[in-house]
This record gives sequence, structure tokens and C-alpha cells, in this order.
Amino acid sequence: MRTPPLASGPDGPDALRPLLATVLDALTDGNRARGGPLPAGGPHTVAARIADTLGDALPDTGDPDALHALVHALAEGSADPADPLCAAHLHCPPLAVATAADLAASALNPSLDSWDQAPAATALEAAVTRALAHTTGLADALVTTGGTESNQLALLLARETHGPHTRLICGENAHHSLPRAAWLLGLPDPTVVPAPRGILDPAALHDTLTAQPGPHLVTATAGTTDAGLIDPLPEIAGLCTAHGARLHIDAAYGGGLLFSDRHRDKLAGLEAAHTVTLDLHKLGWQPIAAGLLAVARPRELTALHQHTDYLNADDDTEAGYPDLLGRSPRTTRRPDILKIAVTLKTLGRTGLADLTDQVCARARELAALIHDHPRFELYDRPVISTVLFRPTDADDTTVATIRRTLLHEGRAVLGRARMDGRLWLKATLLNPHTRPDDLAQLLKLAEGTTP
Repeated sequence: MRTPPLASGPDGPDALRPLLATVLDALTDGNRARGGPLPAGGPHTVAARIADTLGDALPDTGDPDALHALVHALAEGSADPADPLCAAHLHCPPLAVATAADLAASALNPSLDSWDQAPAATALEAAVTRALAHTTGLADALVTTGGTESNQLALLLARETHGPHTRLICGENAHHSLPRAAWLLGLPDPTVVPAPRGILDPAALHDTLTAQPGPHLVTATAGTTDAGLIDPLPEIAGLCTAHGARLHIDAAYGGGLLFSDRHRDKLAGLEAAHTVTLDLHKLGWQPIAAGLLAVARPRELTALHQHTDYLNADDDTEAGYPDLLGRSPRTTRRPDILKIAVTLKTLGRTGLADLTDQVCARARELAALIHDHPRFELYDRPVISTVLFRPTDADDTTVATIRRTLLHEGRAVLGRARMDGRLWLKATLLNPHTRPDDLAQLLKLAEGTTP
């Protein structure tokens, strides 16, 4: 059997070229076969189709058509975030230029655990992470797999800086990864502060900080998962300063507003944080994964330092070769910074601001349609690009049934959120190509599914 070609090296591009044509054809055919934002038939139908295509996952003899067959099956069975009727989650349609850059990263396969595996990627990551950190008002940033890893790293740095008795104080609206990170890191049980109408209550935070002994790590949210709400960051930052508490802001969703002159003011107070979670595979239109943790005090990153002679020998470091093990708790790391760098350089701040402004405008338009619709109830005006609504006078069972019916039929993908004790349909608009007619169609589908 002939040795399979490699993706990198002098012959790599020639080997990839026909395979890329196969992949693109399979994507086209699979999308056409799906015919909508989601495959119809529900989990059992999709699983059966995948099982039929896959067959023996490790056959004795290989199948030269496997690339086309499996990519076709994946495309046919995927939720398409580029479809305007796919609007459930913080699941963005990636930019073509970022996806192309991601291909180059996969082909070259740098590993960011030592300079000799990733010379150019090391320099690129250092420059781009600093630039993004400065955009938040902080000093440096680490690349992560997303908000969950960034939040866990933020708690780790707090623990290593202030000790193992540091207590997490978070709102009821905080992302689930924060209390889970406290558990994983062996920190005390978190104190959960009320968040009426989905926003952390500063008065309750003040009472908590006053009553409990420190050290404290307060977390605020800039863009909640359920409704895209932003906590009162300046007031929370002021309370943390007054009480000597450390502040982490989870801006995994809302951080993209920094690119927009129109919306940046919503993040006032971000610069007061010790650490900030960012996530560019949301309002950044990157292929997964593209997370960051920005830090105000880079010296705290020494807590991540590890030494192993084959990756960061002291004499190599003294000779000027960068030590990368203190840049992540992971060892092997792919160069996710490349797609981010290509996007920032290609679109610039104004290009990213335009995308951000478009999805926020679409959310306001959808909210206006719901507000004026006699059969729907709007939760509130959107702060970012998430809109919550439900049929007027419907109970929670009806709301859940509408969503599952649309999923099963493959006609629309809406999320769900529980706010103020009631279940709501959730539309998260991250597709800048969505148009007003698409919004009207989304409502028409939801209305037509109402029992």
C-alpha cells in the first residue's frame, strides 16, 4: 500500500488540493440533502444515518471514499449556524477567511508547548494576545479553548494569588462553569448572590462582602447565556475596590462589543477587572475554539509555570528561547491564534464593529416584531443579540413543545431559557447575513407550531 501523503512539507499543498475539492463537494451535497437549518427526524434518525454511513469504524481494509461519505453525513446531519433559522445558541457561523486560516494551522500543525515546534506561531500569539488584552484595558492574555477554560484559569490564578480559602461570590445568573471550577479547584463552596431580572444585585453583593470574611473573588457577567444581560460592572468594580475583593468578569459573550463604537460603552468597568474571559467563537465569528483570558497582572501567570527539560531547559530560556509552558495548563496546543490574527488583520476594528452592530440591530428588529405581535410576549428589549419570547398565555409545557416540534421537523432551531420562573423561547442572533424577512419567517414558524 502506498504511504498516504502528508498535509505539510513541499508536497503538502498539492496533496491537499484534490482533497479540498472532495470536502467542498461533500459539504455542498450534504447541505442540499439536509435542506434546512437542522436535520429532520430527531436524534434516532440522525444516529441511524451516521451508523449506516460509518459501518465498521475501524475496518480491516480502508475505504478511499470515506472522506466524501463522512463529510457528507456530517453536513447532512449538522445544525447549520449560517442558516438564519438556526438561532438557538451562542454558536456562530464562522467567517470564511478564519476557516481558511484554520486549515493552514491544521496543515502546518505547530504545537505551542515549545518554541522549536512553533517558532512563528509563538511570536504571533504573543503579539496578538497583548493587543486583544489592551483592547480590554488589561495587560496580557492567554489563549484558551473557550469560556469554561478561561473561567477555570481565572479561579486558579485567584487561588494561587490569594490562597486556598478564597471564596467565589457569583450571581444566580453566572455561567455554570464558575461554580464547577470552584469545585474542581477545591475552593470553598461559592456564595450565590441574587440576580433579579437576570442581573446581579449590587446591594446584595455589598451585604455579602460585608458579612463574610475574605479573601473574596467576585465574578460579574457581561453577556449572560440565557438573555445576553450585562451586570452593572462599574458599581460591582467599585464594591470590589471598597472591600478589597478580586474581580473577574466573564465577558465570553459580550466581549465582542469592544469592537463597536456604538456598543462599547456597555462594557464600561471591564478595565477594572483582574481577569476577563473573552470568547471569539461567539461575537468574533471564529471556528471553535477561540477563547482568551485577559489578565491585569502578568506576573500572576508564574503560577502556571512548569519545568521539564525537553521543553524549557533553563539554558535555552537564558539563551532567549521563549518558555511556553506558563502560557496554558495544556501542553500540546494548536495555533488558534492564527485564525484570530487573520480575521483582525483582514476586517480591522471597523469590519468587526460592522458585524457586531448588524447582529445587535437584527435582535432589536426581532424584538420589535414580537412586541407588535398579538400572539407573542417579549421578555425585554435585547441588550446584545439575544431575544426571549413566548406565545401569549402559553404554559411552560407548550413552550417546550413548540421548540422540540421545530427541532424534530428540522424547520428552525430555537433555544430555551428560564427567566423569572417561566420558560421562554430564545433566539440568539449571531448571523450578520440574517435579514428582516428571516426574522418574520422565524416568528411565523413558531406561531404555526403553537398548539
